[in-house]
Amino acid sequence: MVATWHFVTTQRWQWRLTIRVLRTLAHGVVGAFIVLLAGGVVFLESRPDLEPWHTVHLDEEFTTDTDVASVPEYLALEERLFAQLDRAVYHTHTDGEVVLNRYHRESLSDPQRWPTNWNRTFVRVTPEPRAGVLLLHGLSDSPYSMRSLAESLHDAGATVLGLRLPGHGTAPSGLVHAQWEDWAAAVELAMRHLHETVGDRPLFIVGYSNGGALAVTYALATLADPALPAIEGVVLMSPEIGISKLAGYAAWQERLGRLLRLRKLSWNSISVEYDPFKYQSFALNAARQAYRLTMEIQDRISALTESGDIERFPTLLAFQSAVDATVSARALVEGLFERLSGGRHELVAFDLNRAAGMEPLFTHDPRSNLEALLANRSRTFAFTLVTNQAGGSSSVIARHAAAGDAAATTTDLGMTWPRNLYSLSHVALPFPPDDPLYGGPDARPGPGPHIGDAVLRGERGALKLSPADLLRIRWNPFHTYLEQRTLAFTGLADAPAAR
Repeated sequence: MVATWHFVTTQRWQWRLTIRVLRTLAHGVVGAFIVLLAGGVVFLESRPDLEPWHTVHLDEEFTTDTDVASVPEYLALEERLFAQLDRAVYHTHTDGEVVLNRYHRESLSDPQRWPTNWNRTFVRVTPEPRAGVLLLHGLSDSPYSMRSLAESLHDAGATVLGLRLPGHGTAPSGLVHAQWEDWAAAVELAMRHLHETVGDRPLFIVGYSNGGALAVTYALATLADPALPAIEGVVLMSPEIGISKLAGYAAWQERLGRLLRLRKLSWNSISVEYDPFKYQSFALNAARQAYRLTMEIQDRISALTESGDIERFPTLLAFQSAVDATVSARALVEGLFERLSGGRHELVAFDLNRAAGMEPLFTHDPRSNLEALLANRSRTFAFTLVTNQAGGSSSVIARHAAAGDAAATTTDLGMTWPRNLYSLSHVALPFPPDDPLYGGPDARPGPGPHIGDAVLRGERGALKLSPADLLRIRWNPFHTYLEQRTLAFTGLADAPAAR
């Protein structure tokens, strides 16, 4: 009896000790979490102060609730929106940083220095169009990124519409409250307008980054809703089909900011606005909407695959840099191309510069994945790899394999890798080397800063600009090839482009 009592007492003591240890550990974990959270909040609040362009609310912006039923009405609303931006930001900001600030009228970065303010929607009509093309820019971007390709398409006989997506082209605060549904509604509005304008001529969408995701979303919507104008094909550049899951958690930081009334917590970055046509400050809501959009694409593909309607997906041509710090190239393959069928679609990948001699310095070399994709006989889409000729040459070739074929044909593109470039980037694909804003050494003169070829040297930590942004290439040395392939794809080239 005594032994039993002693055993029970020992068990109780051990249980109580375990509870105390677990409680202490829990308190420690909670305490550490609170300390880390407080440290993170202090760090985020130590960033530069928010400016009027971070806090202004422009209520003349298009949303799904806006009573706008046509592109002319959209343009009229946009006119009121930019007048509101002038009153709320430009007319109130008359001091501070002048030389490189897009929100100061005397600045080199003022968009109005340009003959055309490319932050706004543009329409180029052809009297007897051969096609209608809608061009969609990327996140935090503007229609400027689609300008060069739009001009080529228009010169070749297309009526083109470069849509300014809601929340873009005005102030970074526009992306604090924008929803992906607003962007999708604007795309549908634009497609209806193009259809009415060009009649029975074929329709195409060209989308870059987030605009690529919206192009795919619209194409999927047409399969479920016959009332939407059907499209002949889709061209994608660095499309946003998959991004980091961390973007989906951005809402928690925003909610914490609202709870604590700390508005800086709504921002992933707060930067100098030196670019006339792209926000440098980035709202967390923009990342969250991009993530929601990629999830919507996967849900729609799943539903259409189950119904069998995915077989009718428009013909697809996509261009992707093999290394991309913004979107997932793997998701483009697995989340889109491998979920389509029919052998009608093609992916074009731009490899690293194998002649640069920098392969040992790469954190990841995609060579094995690219070669495996090229040699995959079960591949349901055509694949073209733009890469160096063998032997370390800087000359560039295109290795093309049709769907279900591992035998690649090789074409000399008559191009070379520029010296000192080791790869393309997410932001490079839409811009030609002579772009006056983002181009390289051969860029045409422009009325503003030359961002694309800026080479700054000095001590680290001395500039407000991000060294990573200065390092990133912003122009595509193979833009001519991309342009030729796009014109051929849309039926606007005199002859098929070389593969």
